[in-house]
Order: sequence, then C-alpha cells, then structure tokens
Amino acid sequence: MSERAAAGSGSGAREKPTGNELERIVDQMDRAFRGPAWHGPSLREALAGVDARAAAARPIPGAHTIWELVLHVAAWEGVVRRRLEGDRAGLPDAENFPDVSDPGETAWQAALARLESGHRALMDGVSRIEVSDLDRPLDAHGTSAYGLLHGAAQHDIYHAAQIVLLRRAAGP
Repeated sequence: MSERAAAGSGSGAREKPTGNELERIVDQMDRAFRGPAWHGPSLREALAGVDARAAAARPIPGAHTIWELVLHVAAWEGVVRRRLEGDRAGLPDAENFPDVSDPGETAWQAALARLESGHRALMDGVSRIEVSDLDRPLDAHGTSAYGLLHGAAQHDIYHAAQIVLLRRAAGP
C-alpha cells in the first residue's frame, strides 16, 4: 500500500506526515476530529447537518443520543487536556454523559461550539508538550501522554461511528 493510501482515502487524503512522533499524533487527532480519516467520517463529518431534533432523538432505546455523545466527547477532551497539565482528576458521572435539559436549536449550537472550543483547547495543550514528554507517566496506572493522546483520537473515532449508526437508525 502506498503512503498516500495508508494515510487516508478519497480526494482529501494528505501525504503521510514526516515530522516527529508528536506531530504525527497531532495529525491523527486532527483527522479523527476534522477529517479526512481513512476509516470513514470524522467526528465533525458525522455531525454535519445534524439539527437539535435529530441530536436529541433516541432511535435506539437505551443508547445515548447524539447530543449526549457530543457533550461526552467535549467533556473528555477537557479531561485529556487537564491530565496533560498534571491534573489527575476524572469526570463525575453527571458530567460524563450529561442530560440534555434544553433540546432547542440554540442549546444544540452551544453544544457544538463547546465541542469545537474543547478540541481547540486540547490541541493548544498538546502544542505545549515536548516529544520527550510522550513517555512520561501521567497517572498511577502509568498511562503516558503517548497513550492518552492516541486514546483521545480513538475516542473521537469511536463516537463518530456511534453517531453514524444513530443517524442511520433514525432513518431519512
């Protein structure tokens, strides 16, 4: 497989980054959030065209809504950023998958803005770490910055896939 094919698919594929390991991780985080990604839609691509009604719908009983997933991802991007800064705190259950109290379009747009600003803040936090910090343990379990950042990209991919499935389950 060519480097281009390995790096992405479709007309928006970028060449494989040639920078250091941190730059390659940042590239993968950005692809998972904004695209283009080899696996299918990025998180933002999966959310394109979703309005408040669709975001609040629960087409699969017992599953989270798109809106709850957006708030969850935004909260965890904040946790990742804080952990990179040395904060070991987790996320209380009420903030992990918060309830949507106002299902209006203005509140949905605010949730999307929170997701965007949280991702920008995370990427800004990542820009302040050094390659030599990647192997530094960040918690008592030995999770490194390397593992945490890859996990953040994987988290976005996982929830983008859930959003795609929820949209399909909701129908046209």
